[in-house]
Amino acid sequence: MLTMQTLCPHPIIQAPMAGGATTPELVAAVSNAGGLGSLAAPLLAPLAIIEQAEHIRRLTDKPFAINLFVQTRPQIDFAALESAKLLLQGVCRELGWDSLPTPTRWCEDFEAQLDALITARPAVASFTFDVLHGSQMQRLHDAGILVVGTATNLPEAIVWQAMGADAVCLQGVEAGGHRGTFIGAQKDSSLGISALLAACRPHLHIPVIAAGGIMDGKAITDALAAGADMVQMGSAFLTTRESGINQAYKQRLLEARSDTTRQTRAFSGRIARGLDNHFMQVMAEVADKVPAYPIQNALTGAIRAAAAKDNRTEFMSLWVGQGVAASRDLPVAELMAVLVAEMQA
Repeated sequence: MLTMQTLCPHPIIQAPMAGGATTPELVAAVSNAGGLGSLAAPLLAPLAIIEQAEHIRRLTDKPFAINLFVQTRPQIDFAALESAKLLLQGVCRELGWDSLPTPTRWCEDFEAQLDALITARPAVASFTFDVLHGSQMQRLHDAGILVVGTATNLPEAIVWQAMGADAVCLQGVEAGGHRGTFIGAQKDSSLGISALLAACRPHLHIPVIAAGGIMDGKAITDALAAGADMVQMGSAFLTTRESGINQAYKQRLLEARSDTTRQTRAFSGRIARGLDNHFMQVMAEVADKVPAYPIQNALTGAIRAAAAKDNRTEFMSLWVGQGVAASRDLPVAELMAVLVAEMQA
């Protein structure tokens, strides 16, 4: 029987990072190197989830994970939407746009994505932004899929355990990308991974995964010594050769010499950590007024896509964690070998 402890030789999970970073090549390379690769599928259509899972299986026969955002389709208040678009008017002017296009789609349908995930049958399904219903958890377990829930505080970790999750991923405030908070205000779940581990470990009898600022073998061994069973690393894999992020984005990460990250709601309507840039600065005063995810995320989609096309990193969401200064330009196989050597040292 497959368990979290028997998934892979090394206690390293490559974090799912939505937006194209987790290519099938990246996921497969991590699994082939003895870790657990994770496909970020929150922004993928159901058919694309199945297709990318098939692609991964052509590259590896090892276990891998698929991740989804637990979300419902938003009800759109079009008057409020126009007000939200006005908050982005300054950015539009800098881009030379007269107005911001209204999205035709706000997010993927979670139930349809979950059906596709179950069809794809990865070894592990991980979730963030909310908790699953009991019937959803049962469907995954009936399909032989292990379930990992994301928690940013103790109540969330306890809820995931009570719902039958096979493991919980504790997301420290150092982590890049979106916060997974679903109990309490996002800004209030601000513990670093060490403090979060200390708060949660005594109350959990399922495997615990530590995430946030873990970039090298020493940080891995420190997390394991503090009570984690595995670690989840995202930023460390963003600058690998197999990563799918924009080359200008990758270069910004490799050039970072210190923690130049901060959290913002401005891009997506949910608190997320990334490199500080002009977009964050322009939007700083109104970031608390933008609509919640996924509405703001959809509204800024055209801005981010145009910026990426033109390599204008000052208008891109450069998600990364506080350990960005330790980024390495290596193929996945070499990075995994270095991490394991550092752990053994």
